[in-house]
Parts: sequence; C-alpha cells; structure tokens
Amino acid sequence: MAFALPASGLVSVRGALPPTGTPVREALDGAVTAIAAGGCETPRLDAELLLAHVLGVQRERLLSDDTLLVAGGAVRAYQHAVRRRAIEREPVAYIVGRRAFRHLQLAVDRRALIPRPESELLVEVALALPGGARVLDVGTGCGAIALALKHERPDLRVSASDASAAALELAAHNAARLGLDVRWLHADLLAGVPDSFDALLANLPYVADGERPALAPEISRHEPPRALFAGADGLEVIRALLAQLAPRATVALAALEVGAGQAGAVAEEARGAGFARVRCERDLGGVERVVVGERRRQ
Repeated sequence: MAFALPASGLVSVRGALPPTGTPVREALDGAVTAIAAGGCETPRLDAELLLAHVLGVQRERLLSDDTLLVAGGAVRAYQHAVRRRAIEREPVAYIVGRRAFRHLQLAVDRRALIPRPESELLVEVALALPGGARVLDVGTGCGAIALALKHERPDLRVSASDASAAALELAAHNAARLGLDVRWLHADLLAGVPDSFDALLANLPYVADGERPALAPEISRHEPPRALFAGADGLEVIRALLAQLAPRATVALAALEVGAGQAGAVAEEARGAGFARVRCERDLGGVERVVVGERRRQ
C-alpha cells in the first residue's frame, strides 16, 4: 500500500491491492512517506498510531504480528486518516479521538486543547495538598488536570470550570467514562464561582497574539483559539485571574501554567495578588513552566 500525495491534495494508493489485503509493514512504509512529505515531525510514530487505531490493536502488535493485514474497510479508513495527518496537518490525538495524560486515557476533540505533558506539573503540585482540600481547576478543557488529580488523590474535593460549555461537555463525558467524581462549573474565570476553595490550578491561554504565525499548523489550524491566545504579551487572562484571586483569602495556593519566559512577570503579578511565597517549577525541558503562589489562609 504505497501512499502518494497528488496535486489534488488527496492521499492515493499506487497499484492494485492483493485480494487478501496489504501487509502492515508495506502499509506503514507508504504512510510514513506521505506523512513525512506533508512536513510532520514524527512520521513513523504517527503512521503507527493511526494504523493501530484503524485496526483496533495495540501499536506493539503492528511490529510483532506478521499475520496482520490492512484489508476491506480498513484500507479506506487508513487512507483517510493519513490524508488528515499529511495534508490537513490534523493532530493525531484528534484523529484517533484520545490522548494519554498521566494514568488516564482521555477523549479529545476540537472542543478543547490536547493535554500536554507540561501540564502534569500542575497535578504534581496539587498532590502535596493536605487531605480533603478543596481544589478548583480553572480552564479545565477536556478535564485532564482535574480528573488526573481526582484519580490520584480521591480524598480531595475537586471542582473544575471553563468558559466553554462545549469543553465542559467533553470533560463531563470523560468523568463519566472514568467514574471520577468532579464537580463541573460553567464560568468565565471566577465569575460566579463560590469562594470556597483552598487551592486553585489553572492552565489558561498564554500565547501572545503576535505569535500566531509561528505556531505549528497542528495548533493554529485545529485547536480552539480561545484556549490559546491572550493579548499582546500572552498574559491578559492570567492577569485577570490573579486580580480576581486577590480578595479571595481562602485560596491558600495557586498554581498557574505559563509560557517560556513568562514566569518572572507572572510571579510578580502573584505577589501583587497577595501570595507572599512564590516559586517556579521547571518542566522536563528546563523551562519555568508553573508559577506557584502560597499565602496563609485567612
């Protein structure tokens, strides 16, 4: 199954298929070529993930089971998936409809951002909270942070909010499927949210408007802009949240995910909001990714 990228922008297959189907290795090789030609950075991984999804098998089986074939409806389904990846540059997570986050498999689609490994830092910060603490995840999207925290610390009372009703529907679907008890709130930041939380976690938009042209097509074409962009310097939404947090003395800890180079400015904003002790947690790439502010609970 050799894929080609013709001028029409459609993925096609060269040559007739054997009546019994195409060996997996041949199908993968053709898809890798097509995906690489589309400019994607991880063509082999992408091709394997897409084919495993189409065939309904674990990725490891593609490499270990010589009897597997791509046949019947799987041929067209794989062609379509490869076209979406190679031509449209749609993220693999959206094509297969799921993404792993810590110990969970989450349903994902264009209603919310795809969870990133960097956001796991927010969960790690919250794992140190005292038993029974009340936690609010602001801008929850698909629910990744709130659900991962509830899964690993079932004693915590976890709530999550988002300004997007569509994103909350996705998050609630994930919660129901995983059997995790999280309270969902439709709110723009803290507007209308009760003043009854000990800790707040937030992965809010932090991309500057001017950075849009530099983003990968996977992000700029497919992920929701409202969850990405936040004014001229990328800090518009974070500043608004911290301003709302300033009078909420019950919130003893706030952990905010930020972009590269933003930690210093956000730390100053956090101090101005009454968080006397502020630290920055680095991600695996060494970037100061999460600003953590603490204050004595009133």
